[in-house]
Amino acid sequence: MQIWRLLKPDTHDAFMNMAVDESILKNRIENLVPNTVRLYSWKPSAVSIGRFQDAKKEVHVEDCIKHGVDVVRRITGGGAVYHDSDGELTYSIVVKRMDLGTDDIGEVYAKIYSGLTEALKNLGVEADFNPGDVKACPNLTVNKKKISGSAQAHRKGVVLQHGTLLSKVDLEKMFTFLRVPWAKTCMQVAKIAENKITSIDAETGRTVSTSEIVDALVEGFEEIFKVRLETGKLTSKELEVAEYLRQKKYAMDKWNFSGHN
Repeated sequence: MQIWRLLKPDTHDAFMNMAVDESILKNRIENLVPNTVRLYSWKPSAVSIGRFQDAKKEVHVEDCIKHGVDVVRRITGGGAVYHDSDGELTYSIVVKRMDLGTDDIGEVYAKIYSGLTEALKNLGVEADFNPGDVKACPNLTVNKKKISGSAQAHRKGVVLQHGTLLSKVDLEKMFTFLRVPWAKTCMQVAKIAENKITSIDAETGRTVSTSEIVDALVEGFEEIFKVRLETGKLTSKELEVAEYLRQKKYAMDKWNFSGHN
């Protein structure tokens, strides 16, 4: 049985979170670290945008500045996502595609989402995988309401997939920061989003602790990937690369608002 590394929940700002994910990817490509599952939170809250998006079209930048919400560009595709500092656990998986047994991007999504589906089942939530289309990345829904979304980057046979798992959700807050072109107010879009977005707490009818979600994710990923997750930590090289990427790339307006670094 393969052993993968588990990085248990840590909390960073948006720039460091994205820097750490890319650092793990770079080090995995060089075979310096094993396949890795990382769990993390965001503080302060943040909006992340997809690699090819225009921040000013996707985000209410002025409201983010006013409320101290970070804006960061990912190296992965997909759309703009609001990451609340209290209500979301984010995961990233960095793995060689050969270890997932497929080179097909859709199948990689399906396999990783199978782990998330198993985790939610462990929490009493039955979720469905949606393969997505040209306009939307694959996601998980519960009764047609989105509970988890994700995005990928592929480099030299290694995939980085990171995504959200909503434990609770404040839609009015979310759409204070995410720009929806047709909406006149955040309340207008929040009302519609009530039928499109859900959370673990909403589906279980109780407050589910972060530790419960972590345990469920570990069990789900181990079951689907047929591996053992062993708790580890970032190497000194990974930390060095992450600090460099945070300073020189992810904390820079040039990257976040124009996509260049």
